[in-house]
Amino acid sequence: MATPAQWIEGARPRTLPAAVAPVLVGTGAAAYLDAFVWWKALLALGVGLALQIGVNYANDYSDGIRGTDENRVGPLRLVGSKVASPSQVKAAAFICFGIGAVLGVILCATSSWWLLIAGAASVTAAWFYTGGKKPYGYRALGEVSVFLFFGLVAVLGTTYVQAEKLSWTAFAGAVAIGSIACALLVANNLRDIPTDSVTGKRTLAVVLGASNSRKLYGILVLLAFAMAVWSVAATPWALLAFIAAPLAFRSIKVVLSDAVGPALIPVLQGTGLTELLYAVGLAVGLAIGG
Repeated sequence: MATPAQWIEGARPRTLPAAVAPVLVGTGAAAYLDAFVWWKALLALGVGLALQIGVNYANDYSDGIRGTDENRVGPLRLVGSKVASPSQVKAAAFICFGIGAVLGVILCATSSWWLLIAGAASVTAAWFYTGGKKPYGYRALGEVSVFLFFGLVAVLGTTYVQAEKLSWTAFAGAVAIGSIACALLVANNLRDIPTDSVTGKRTLAVVLGASNSRKLYGILVLLAFAMAVWSVAATPWALLAFIAAPLAFRSIKVVLSDAVGPALIPVLQGTGLTELLYAVGLAVGLAIGG
């Protein structure tokens, strides 16, 4: 039986900024439109956190039963380390998906029912990332899904449920957050290239190779800051997103230094904090400039 502390570690708390950041930016974009609704923002945050933890448990389960986590470098995996049974971890994943679905239905009922389609697509994508017979995460499509669902869908959805309309500032923020979330996945998969190559997990990092993956990481992070500069056309306060720049450039430096294995673990934390700080800065900037 896994301990409560192990379940918490298995939920991968360091990845949670990827759920919080899009809600912050989407809410900032709604505030820019003078349409901030605090309780809808909280519901959106609940949806994001539930789905993020759910996908983490689902990934733990699917990779665990395939044996791809047995020799990995990094934080605890519940199934791979055999501290929890596959059925327990799978149940935890679906409980989280269920919580996210309930909160999502409430949001849809108070805004627009067509958002159920986006919600259903998000849950489906979360499961089949590493689940099912042909997981797309094993086919170099993980970054595409992260950009779409933890960037575009999450940010624009958060803005829409509050403002019931969208803006180009929300789109710029969605691209930025999606790019940093992708960079986080690229760094994670860059670290795991040796073990993923052996187990047949063809992530984008495996396909591109270490050198090109390092370049891609830098491009994605820089793209996010380019979106902040673009948003200056709406309000110069958008430059508050640059409070994350020192941490971001520190992570880029490590990635481009040919760091491997455990040396890349701090980059994951740094990238997650970069995303969170960027989101706070941009959200505050949009709210002030609205």
